Amino acid sequence: MGSFSIWHWLIVLLVVVLVFGTKKLRNLGTDLGSAVKGFKDGMKTEEDKSEQAKPEIPPTTGQTIEGEARKESHKT
Repeated sequence: MGSFSIWHWLIVLLVVVLVFGTKKLRNLGTDLGSAVKGFKDGMKTEEDKSEQAKPEIPPTTGQTIEGEARKESHKT
């Protein structure tokens, strides 16, 4: 009697859905998800935010850029 089987959990879920309704539970899930996302964003340090905002630095003289050149064809 110490552990719950899957049937116990299904009955509990059914009672919760009947009491609260699916719309209220969906709103609760959405609110909980946005709260968790806000908490994660709040935990980021200012350093992390400033590193993400840094623009990419273009290469300077002496750096090699690998790539492929193609000839442009004109159709008339």
